Amino acid sequence: MTPFVRLAFEMGGAMRVEISDVSKRYPGGHQALDGVSLTMDKGLFGLLGPNGAGKTTLMKIVCTLLEPSGGRITVDGHELANDRHFVRERLGYLPQDWGAPRSARCREVLDLVLRLRGMKAAKDRAAEVERMLALVNLDGLAKRKVKTLSGGQLRRLGVAHALAASPDLIVLDEPTVGLDPDERVSFRNLLTDLGRERTIILSTHIVADVGTTCERVGVIDRGRVAFEGPPSEFAERARERVFEAVVSPMQEDAVRAAGTVVSTIPAADGSIFRVVE
Repeated sequence: MTPFVRLAFEMGGAMRVEISDVSKRYPGGHQALDGVSLTMDKGLFGLLGPNGAGKTTLMKIVCTLLEPSGGRITVDGHELANDRHFVRERLGYLPQDWGAPRSARCREVLDLVLRLRGMKAAKDRAAEVERMLALVNLDGLAKRKVKTLSGGQLRRLGVAHALAASPDLIVLDEPTVGLDPDERVSFRNLLTDLGRERTIILSTHIVADVGTTCERVGVIDRGRVAFEGPPSEFAERARERVFEAVVSPMQEDAVRAAGTVVSTIPAADGSIFRVVE
């Protein structure tokens, strides 16, 4: 059985998100974002970047959890600063550090979010809870308490929480953390299905998560946009800047100075370095 199954979805409506010259400076003086401009439309938009690049800050701003220090964001023409409710009632959000009350049962976690979204009939909520649990292959675990779930199961419950009630705008921050390889592949298939009629923003540092699913990619580096375009163009630009070499211990300092070391693998004569110039 695959970790995620494909089901028929309610037809959603894609939302156009326009981020214009957005900056964010925290009280301590840290400049997390510096003039970020990106446009997301129907389908999957991948947001790539190393840890600390500013991806999570940008996601929180889009989700109305933080206010930018400058710039503007519009969602389907609605100014985020003036109409937060418009976005919130159409939004599904999975934060990187998502969690649920440990004593709550899986069905209770999803039932609560459906009640908050205005689904009043208990019968309708129960049917939607079962649908979402089946979607992420947690069917049969409705009565299980959160504290008994494995890390991967908890993350899948978080995905169901974000997708409940078929939101039009879905924002997922590092959604595949804790998923095994098979779960990750199945999750990508799920996102492909959802993205046909919705706008999905997928933030990750795992290139494979966006290269196989996203129509467009934005790369954030130290709070600025380093690239925006199709994944194929990004891969082509990176092709001539990435190299591998067997490096002896005496050569390591020189190689590190030549570029950014993204991985090292032990080898008989030293280490295999993958370097981005």
